[in-house]
Amino acid sequence: MPVESLYERTLAAGGRPPAARPPRASAAVVPWRRAAERVEVFWLKRSSELRFMGGWYAFPGGGLDRADRRLGLAGEPAGAAGAPPASAMPPAVLAGVDELGPVLPEGLTACAVRELFEETGVWPGAERWPAGRRRWLSAARRRLLAGELGFAELVAEAPAAPDPSRLVYAGRWLTPPLGPLRFDNRFFLLEWDRALPLQPEVIPGEAELGEWIDPAVALDRWRAGELLTAPPILHLLDVLASAGPESGLSRLREPVEANLGPHRRVEFSPGVVLFPLPTPTLPPATHTNTYLLGTRQAVLVDPGCPDEGELERLVEALEAAHARLGRRVVAIWLTHHHRDHVGGVEWLRRRLGCPVLCHRDTARRLEPLGIAADGELIDGQRVELGDDPPFTLRVVHTPGHAPGHLCFFEEHRRTLVAGDMVAGLGTLVIDPPDGDMELYLASLDRLAKLEPRVIFPAHGPVLAQAVAHLRGYRRHRLWREGRVLDAWRSGLRRPAEMLAAVYPDLAEGAGPLAERQIEAHLIRLAALGRLEPAPAGGGS
Repeated sequence: MPVESLYERTLAAGGRPPAARPPRASAAVVPWRRAAERVEVFWLKRSSELRFMGGWYAFPGGGLDRADRRLGLAGEPAGAAGAPPASAMPPAVLAGVDELGPVLPEGLTACAVRELFEETGVWPGAERWPAGRRRWLSAARRRLLAGELGFAELVAEAPAAPDPSRLVYAGRWLTPPLGPLRFDNRFFLLEWDRALPLQPEVIPGEAELGEWIDPAVALDRWRAGELLTAPPILHLLDVLASAGPESGLSRLREPVEANLGPHRRVEFSPGVVLFPLPTPTLPPATHTNTYLLGTRQAVLVDPGCPDEGELERLVEALEAAHARLGRRVVAIWLTHHHRDHVGGVEWLRRRLGCPVLCHRDTARRLEPLGIAADGELIDGQRVELGDDPPFTLRVVHTPGHAPGHLCFFEEHRRTLVAGDMVAGLGTLVIDPPDGDMELYLASLDRLAKLEPRVIFPAHGPVLAQAVAHLRGYRRHRLWREGRVLDAWRSGLRRPAEMLAAVYPDLAEGAGPLAERQIEAHLIRLAALGRLEPAPAGGGS
């Protein structure tokens, strides 16, 4: 019978998760224009270099700054006063949030027009300026982006302040609990006629490009796997494509159709619905991402939450997905055996009446936890879970974090459900003997060769630039291994002795698991024959 590792004992001990930070107020503006019988919207592709949502498509926007609160602008966006209360959001969306502020906190309209101007050069109200005054905008924007002056200074010297009354309130969305950083975002529509002399323009920086696009075309590109964007953007595109900005406004302001029971429908890629559920996991993570994969028959991956109330809400969401989307759960799949990935398995097996499948090495390690596997998932196996367009999952054995670790690769859009091979926040523990650094590095290489476009990790947000992330993980591990080797060559021999040299900025309480990481590197270095004898007089 396998012996539990320190990592597994740490998970089993649980512990109090860190206190949730209040979500940051933010705003985004959706410029739109009429195009024949349809409309077009102007959106941006965020720079691939950005740590937060790099490479994603979004509308101009960002977080509320302190300076925004001090900038008083005359006029308010239309419709915000009658917006539905935050309590209209589903319970799982509000998880971990003590209280949401008003629809329009102080400075939010200033935030909206500032972000719009920074990212597109559009200044609401400037369309009425004479040509001589409009020329001021271009130079002022470049000074702002260069940091030569702040937005308040720019407004003070402008021919006229921006006009927030041109904005129309179009809904409020709260970031799912994928990590410690959450945004309480408000969307605004802004009609911007194609005949106006002042048109949106992207200066490369935070954004790589900007374009006017038919919302239906944008949705088609998303369905084809050509781009990545967030659920609020998809809902806006869907409503604008089907109903337009006037008739669809009530749907934007109260987006109940975007819910799956008590959860929002968080579907970053077609056929990959994400449910972040609270689990006793390692900080900074507080949740494990449970996935519903498929567009017809579907599998539920890694239901790690042990709380029955949360599991009841998950079942409600799955029933809604079946009724509304035609997706029926036919099996539970596991990436590996760790407790923060299997905590709800037995309860859901009974409730859903479906089998539990995993790698045979995972099945052996589940037995001491009282979980019996009903079948085996085999490396290279392909499972069809949708047919128009195809939704084919390939099972990929990726040992290293755990002997039976599996990833699931959706071949049509090249999306990777990666379990604990990578993380959207924090790091991953390789704890011998179940954890094997050499196998982990080889598994990273194998995943990179699949050339995925998007990674769906078990903890934290979704990752674009998937191959770059996989290769970056490998480089980081080898960099850390270099520090271990340097410590060895200096005469240190035990992981505890090496800790300060290898992890100089270690978080409080993380020492024991960091020592296990060092041990994993030492085992690999020894197998490679790179641990030469201690220098004369050195060691301990």
